[in-house]
Order: sequence, then C-alpha cells, then structure tokens
Amino acid sequence: MIAYVKGTLSYIQEEVIIVDVGGIGYEILCSNPYFFQTSLNEEVKIYTYHHVREDTQALFGFKNEDEKNLFMKLISVSGIGPKSALAIIGSVDIPEFVAAVEREDDKYLTSFPGVGKKTSRQIILDLKGKLTALFSISDTREQSESNTSTQIELKETQEALKALGYTSREINDITPQLQKEKLSNTDEMIRKALSLLMKN
Repeated sequence: MIAYVKGTLSYIQEEVIIVDVGGIGYEILCSNPYFFQTSLNEEVKIYTYHHVREDTQALFGFKNEDEKNLFMKLISVSGIGPKSALAIIGSVDIPEFVAAVEREDDKYLTSFPGVGKKTSRQIILDLKGKLTALFSISDTREQSESNTSTQIELKETQEALKALGYTSREINDITPQLQKEKLSNTDEMIRKALSLLMKN
C-alpha cells in the first residue's frame, strides 16, 4: 500500500496529477486535479490509495486523510468501484454525507453522480453505523438540504457551460471557486462562472 506520495507537483491533467519523486513521476487519479493548481511546481503531499487488480494498477489521490478514509469505505460498498467513489468524493461534504447515511436520506445520496436509489440503499445498508467513529456529524437537516441543492445547481451549471462550448478543464478549474460562493440559484451560479471564466 502506498499511503501517500510526497514530491514536486509537475503536471496537471483533466483527471490526474503527476508528482515527481526523485525523478520518478507518479500518476495519481484525483476527483478534481485543478484543486492543486496553486501548488504546481511546488512540493506537495498527496494521500493515496493504491488500487491493484489482476489487469490494472492505479493510484487514487486525496486532499486529506478524511477523503481517503471515506473513499475506502465507499469502495467496500457492493456496486461502487473506485471511479464511482472518486466522483462522490469530488462533490461531498463529509459530515453531511455521514449524517445523511445515518438518517437514511435517499434524496441526499442520490444527488451524487452515479448513485441511484438501489446504490443509495446499498450505501445505507453497508455503511450506517460504521462512519460515525471516523468522522464528525453535522445534525442540521437544513444545512444538508442546502448542500444538496447546491450540488444540483452546480451540476446544472456545469452542463450549461459545456453547452456553451467550455471544456471540462476550464470548468473544473473554476469549480472550487464556485463551491465557495453562497449563490441562491443556478442562474446566479452560471453568471458567476462566466465571470470567472472570462478572468482566466
């Protein structure tokens, strides 16, 4: 198991980052590689999960140990593979996710990419009661509903930007900034996104 990789962040692509460690470039799959944009050509420490199968090996990277721990729990769920788990990690608020599992909130869980009702029920069945020891829980339902709404609006905004001709790379580059904004609807988020894209 490769627990983490520490070296110079030498390259960022649409789905991966490359970290140079003593002249060896480690290709690491990330949910949003452009989160690390500000650390390009600087030393970074990326928490990793080394996924090994008969036909492939891959390193999955995370911003912190909480993300990595949740990823490992998610891939233990029947029907969720590493890429699906990574997609969830890319848009998750961990305390809210844990709270949603504990209260069996299908609406929240199905807001994540690739998670339908069947997978949502499997997440609850496999993980309920197993996450609370690892992560703190926010028990504010209103906050959870707000986060769910924001995820839906973000997804709609990303689709609208693609329809306008922007590339996935350009959209991913501004997504972290959009997530920090307290925007009340999709129209406002699209306007903010276009403003950010014009500056870049």
